[in-house]
Amino acid sequence: MISNRELFLQNTAQTSNSPRLIEIERAQGSYLYSPEGQKYLDLVSGFNVSNIGHRHPKVVDAIKSQLDKYMHVTVYGEFVQAPQVKFATKLLEQLPSFFQSVYLTNSGAESVEGAMKIAKKYTGRRQIIAAKKAYHGSTQGALSLIGNPAYQEAYAPLLPEIEFITFNDSKDISRITTATAAVIVEAIQGEAGVRVPDMTYIKALRQRCTETGTLLVFDEIQTGFGRTGAMFAFQHFEIIPDILMLAKGIGGGMPLGAFVSSKEIMDVIKDNPMLGHITTFGGHPVSCAAAVASLEVILEEKLIEGVATKAALFRKELTHPKVKEIRGLGLMMCLQLENFDQVYNISKYCAEHGVMIDWYLHCETALRIAPPLTISNDEIIEACKIIREAIDKFC
Repeated sequence: MISNRELFLQNTAQTSNSPRLIEIERAQGSYLYSPEGQKYLDLVSGFNVSNIGHRHPKVVDAIKSQLDKYMHVTVYGEFVQAPQVKFATKLLEQLPSFFQSVYLTNSGAESVEGAMKIAKKYTGRRQIIAAKKAYHGSTQGALSLIGNPAYQEAYAPLLPEIEFITFNDSKDISRITTATAAVIVEAIQGEAGVRVPDMTYIKALRQRCTETGTLLVFDEIQTGFGRTGAMFAFQHFEIIPDILMLAKGIGGGMPLGAFVSSKEIMDVIKDNPMLGHITTFGGHPVSCAAAVASLEVILEEKLIEGVATKAALFRKELTHPKVKEIRGLGLMMCLQLENFDQVYNISKYCAEHGVMIDWYLHCETALRIAPPLTISNDEIIEACKIIREAIDKFC
């Protein structure tokens, strides 16, 4: 009988020549389980998706309840659907009053595409500025914003009039002009190896955008929903972006994204042309029901309040002479090592011993640490013990 691994390689499109080929049968809380009974403590959270852990009971109940009512009924924006309305309302309650309108999408990349269109139409400008070593998704528009030519060259030509600045470098801010429609940056650069900007830089960026009439667009696809110790990372920097892009942790494990702004900015897609941005499955009612439940869990269980303490425990337990630096904010952090061989071997060892970790697209010399916010102190200590063993063995 052909195994699932063989069928996976035979019938599903591959994204690399060396997939990890770990088969998952079920997941619960902080753990993934294989068909053979092997359990893995998940320090990746489905790449910052499972902020409240896997299959939280309230999310599962919300999904089941919505399934008994309806699933897809029409394209986004035509019918009044209670899960969409409830989630948009609850999301706006967590944001400053500037944010008044939510457009729900399928994913983070689709949120990026929508935000780019909104910025161009609202400002009447064409140029967009992004950051070197950024990651915003793999669609043509989002890929155009990735400041790493190695990921772009095979798919050229991409969107024109995209310029790149160095993240967290104030000297580059002067390149933002009255010709710039938007500056699109991650609140914290993720795939560059968790690069946290200085508050002075973010404030100067905000001021320059205001002076030039440029929209400041924050990508909080990885950082949102408590990951950094605040509901949204922009709250650490005492500024308000013009457009906020969300996904990953938004849906409690279900596919969902959003871009959010003022009603004045968002209303430009309503006409000239009508239906200026549309999506069939964006804001799927089952995903929105899950998102409501997930947001309620974050708030009711006060998960954000425990992030700083858990992050401090990780830092304490992972302090090691072979770790060059521990970077990050809250439970979005990385361990900087010397080379990719160390990262690969440590990651492999950890998986073999029941801990799932990974690395970054633009920083293959660092290990990714991004567990569910629900991880316990005992689970942190257990995971860090295995990571330290791997560091001792391979560094």
